[in-house]
Amino acid sequence: MSARRGVGLSAFQNRSSLSTSYATHGASLRTAHLSSLQTQLSVFQSLLHNFALQHADTIKSNPSFRAEFARMCNAIGVDPLAGSNVKGKGAGKGGIGSLWAKVLGGDVNDFYFELAVRVVEVCRGSKGENGGLLGVKECKEQVKKGKGIGGGMDVSDDDILRAVKSLNPLGSGFSIVNVGSKQMIRSIPKELNTDQSRVLEAIQVLGYVTASMLEANLGWEHARAETVIDDLLADSLVWVDLQAPEKEYWSPTFMNDFED
Repeated sequence: MSARRGVGLSAFQNRSSLSTSYATHGASLRTAHLSSLQTQLSVFQSLLHNFALQHADTIKSNPSFRAEFARMCNAIGVDPLAGSNVKGKGAGKGGIGSLWAKVLGGDVNDFYFELAVRVVEVCRGSKGENGGLLGVKECKEQVKKGKGIGGGMDVSDDDILRAVKSLNPLGSGFSIVNVGSKQMIRSIPKELNTDQSRVLEAIQVLGYVTASMLEANLGWEHARAETVIDDLLADSLVWVDLQAPEKEYWSPTFMNDFED
């Protein structure tokens, strides 16, 4: 009986050649796909440019329209704050970076940095009342009233969020935090711990809390409830009402919600 013949060298060579062909074909498909995507992106950016020029006045005067336009820009990789053409690339002359200059009458950074100055002013001015935690909507209303420098600005919640974002590179300590269902601007470097956040969330229900309410609803010991409340009081994040049968702790941040 003859021995079974092994696989010849030519078989290995054919397999290697086939793998190389597959790899080459795959690379070709990826290149073609990338080229197609780049072409589509270029077309979208061109249409975006024309759209912006046609609706420039509306973008400048209507905060809601401006917010939707900004979201449309972000969807195709245009960052208004960075003034860039495509994420990771600088804008050349006549690109999307200059588009924002045409639409807003100047560098878009100037618009949001000016707004950021107003936001800082409003937050600093109300810090003694709210401990450095101000609702985005409340900040927007103060900016629109124009009590600070330069008069009022017609802005949206989205504009306020972008203005706070523009402060990040400065290490200013300003950031957006979510307390329950509400977006807040935190203008102090100290972060809320979990217990403090839960108390502020509970305040959103009735506008205030008491130590006994926290004990009954959160299952806390009395000492734990008192400690958290004392910390919030020390940071001016809550006010105490001594006229009630039991001390009630109110947050000035949420009072406007119940007045409305």
